[in-house]
Amino acid sequence: MPLSRRTLIHSACATVALAAVAATHATGARAAPEAAAGFPSKPVRIVVPVAAGGSADKLTRTLADRLAALWGQSVIVENVAGASGTIGAARVAKAAPDGYTLLQQGEGITLNGILFHNLPYDAQKSFTPVIKAVVNPQILVVHPGTGIQTLADYMARAKSRPESISLGLPGNGGIAHVAHEILSQETGARVNYIPYSGGGPATLDVLAGHTNATLITLAAVTDHVRAGKLRALAVTTSYRSPALPDVPTVSEAGGPTGFSVESWQGYFAPAGTPPAVVAKINRDIASVLQAPDVRAQLEAQGFKVAGGSPGDLASSLQAEQPRYAQAIKTAGLSLR
Repeated sequence: MPLSRRTLIHSACATVALAAVAATHATGARAAPEAAAGFPSKPVRIVVPVAAGGSADKLTRTLADRLAALWGQSVIVENVAGASGTIGAARVAKAAPDGYTLLQQGEGITLNGILFHNLPYDAQKSFTPVIKAVVNPQILVVHPGTGIQTLADYMARAKSRPESISLGLPGNGGIAHVAHEILSQETGARVNYIPYSGGGPATLDVLAGHTNATLITLAAVTDHVRAGKLRALAVTTSYRSPALPDVPTVSEAGGPTGFSVESWQGYFAPAGTPPAVVAKINRDIASVLQAPDVRAQLEAQGFKVAGGSPGDLASSLQAEQPRYAQAIKTAGLSLR
């Protein structure tokens, strides 16, 4: 669905009330482990709502392999791309609330609740938070053939020749789109947005020179930047990433002072999943994330391990909702 930058979203669509989710599930991590002693007794499916090959897909496949070994059951990763992640999310929302179908999702679970007028699920009530797994900067990269060397070059070209830069995005209305819209509003830089079904396809097209640039989760392009196949201009966080320490922040590279957007990835179960099962999945994912080799692997890609309880994730969702709602309204974004 195309995005209109001139149409402000209705205020009624800018609220994703998650207080009920937090109140219902904050005690999940304290549930007695005995209640979920038999879980899992069959294969577990994790739905990744974007195409294969992106950072979210890589993260989930890393965890799936370790969880399968820990649980003695297959953990199946299913990519269900489309409609900014809402197709995959809808599939999980309709699944049995027994812990055997999980959703990988990040801040998109909040953004979609703001941007979409008619979701195929209830953004307020359809999911049980399990764990925030990792946090990660977004990174702006260009094909070396563009001749763009710095963020200042990028913004100058985008202002002097509006929409002359083709920017591939991993979906419509995602955190990368919102982050770039904020940058555009504050600098006057205008680009031609090209949405893809996920980070993998968006990266492939900029590598091939079919598009000029992409703004994407850092972990999706770390290896390509190190190999010189893509030129990194800036990360969107207020801090540099240890995975690519030479890449400046947007503020350091001459962008707006104090600019900061941090993305994350986590896991959700269908609403109504027993708290004891949620607590077990939370503990087991946390233990996998803290394994030294897994942690090192994720950090090398650009992820920062997060963790915490289901209640922590619910509280995080509540805190970020008003910030993104205001940013979207200020940028003038709406899904038709």
